Amino acid sequence: MKRVVLLAVLSSILFSGCEDVIEVDLPEQDTRLVVDGLIRVDTDQTYLPVEIKLTLSSNFFEENVPTSAESVLIMYEETVDGIVVSQGSSSLAETSPGSGIYVPDPNFSSDQRIPTSLLDRNFLFTLLIRHQGRLYLAQTRYVPVVPINSITQGTGTLFGDNETEVIVNFTDQPEVDNFYIFDFGFGEYLVTEDEFYKGQEFEFSFFYDQEFDPGTVLDISIMGADQTFSNYMDQLIEQSGDSQGPFQTPVSTVRGNVFDVTDLDNIDVIDNVDQPEVFPLGYFAIVQEEKAQVTLN
Repeated sequence: MKRVVLLAVLSSILFSGCEDVIEVDLPEQDTRLVVDGLIRVDTDQTYLPVEIKLTLSSNFFEENVPTSAESVLIMYEETVDGIVVSQGSSSLAETSPGSGIYVPDPNFSSDQRIPTSLLDRNFLFTLLIRHQGRLYLAQTRYVPVVPINSITQGTGTLFGDNETEVIVNFTDQPEVDNFYIFDFGFGEYLVTEDEFYKGQEFEFSFFYDQEFDPGTVLDISIMGADQTFSNYMDQLIEQSGDSQGPFQTPVSTVRGNVFDVTDLDNIDVIDNVDQPEVFPLGYFAIVQEEKAQVTLN
């Protein structure tokens, strides 16, 4: 992606003296609510790091705009044989007016933080957002992950010399189908599943499209994911070109797991409102994150 941008800039400089200015009318995009609800859990911490970011989608090449909601709430419940045996909720408040960032309300009459210990049980978490008179809903369950065994610096290249190779090693959890999301920083993500390395130690190379100064420390993390979240991230990474975070400026209307349920007509099917053009963007997920570092030579 960076090479393409560089070539475009060089071409602009070389031919600026003989080119006419052409104005291109880009299509207007419908403004949609964008929900950044990815909660990355460190199981050594006492409470979940709940932070929900709300923005409004923008036109091409423009940043999303923070937006405030009338209310944001996370409910959670545990069921056994269809019977609710435990439940609770967390009321969220905006960190500052107009920020669009919501965390457990520190001024509530009781502690609204969600204990990490709940993740040892199979709770269903429901995010409810009331925004500009409409009601949005998303549901998820916690997904654990395996640790990273090691990260080392490699010497290989993929397309040229101005690259940095890191070699990641981890061991897949056996007996279940696993999906993993790697965060390499700089808005670069990678999605993988264990179809061909189930229960085995697995190693792969990732190439940064740049060189770093010696002594640079890179923070890399692995997150658990279910198949739906994995598919969502895979589509978003492909369409964003690895040039930005997954919730910054969506280049297309990739559907997540957040639904507009204002006109819900069936409590068993949350996307059954017969309005295919009425939907928000973004995702709500609670996943374990394991981090590792590598110091470059």
